[in-house]
Amino acid sequence: MSTTAPTITLSHGARMPLLGLGTWPMDDAESAVAVRTAIESGYRSIDTAENYGNERGVGRGVRDAGIDRSELFLTTKFNKRWHSVEGARQACEASLERLGVDYLDLLLIHWPNPGQDRYVEAWQGLVRLLEDGVVRAVGTSNFKPAHLQRLLDATGVAPDVNQINLNPYATRDATVAFGTDHGIVTEAWSPLKPATMLDDPAITQIATTHGATPAQVVLRWVTQRGLVTVPKSSSPERQRENLAALDLELTADELATISALDRGEAHVTDSDEFGH
Repeated sequence: MSTTAPTITLSHGARMPLLGLGTWPMDDAESAVAVRTAIESGYRSIDTAENYGNERGVGRGVRDAGIDRSELFLTTKFNKRWHSVEGARQACEASLERLGVDYLDLLLIHWPNPGQDRYVEAWQGLVRLLEDGVVRAVGTSNFKPAHLQRLLDATGVAPDVNQINLNPYATRDATVAFGTDHGIVTEAWSPLKPATMLDDPAITQIATTHGATPAQVVLRWVTQRGLVTVPKSSSPERQRENLAALDLELTADELATISALDRGEAHVTDSDEFGH
């Protein structure tokens, strides 16, 4: 199996592993253990958020693993209360304190919250943090193409990453294409949900062909297309299994078969209506 995940170079120069560990909905105690075991298994990317309430646990797991900070890629996200230029800095400083680190590899606006209409100001704040070197990359989460276009129009700076709910039943082609056109890496959250998707005959047949699990096939479908993902698992065995998905090589036909399972975005949370 892979010792560590290969990386993709983001637009501002940081190198982000293609597969990392998601930590929602773990609490501090669970995330501390899961992060430590994941790092010991070869993970180098960890994803958390202010809203998860587990940044202190994630930081503890990082310290307990005893690996040099420079080898890790830490991502966190902030809530809508911080959607202003100065608010982004305050959110960043609070996350740094909770995580117990002195810089972030990637800081994301968690949801656009267009009803509040301050995400452009939040983005301007992130750009300043990037310029100041407090963060190595900046991005968005749950942003649609229209939201991303507003950021580009206002600042001329594209996010390094846009993290969205993406899986074979919701391939999010328009958002992925917008990212590709503007140098934005798309990152999939909850790539293995809904769980019933893993029983889909198209996926199970490909898994059988490769002697792999359906989850491994889905994770490789994401990463082989140059997208990033952060599946959550607190089980050391499952963590290793997820990382081993990177050793698969799906054919072009297999990738197309999985992509053809798309059911549109009806079951995807609408980020024009929801956010925190």
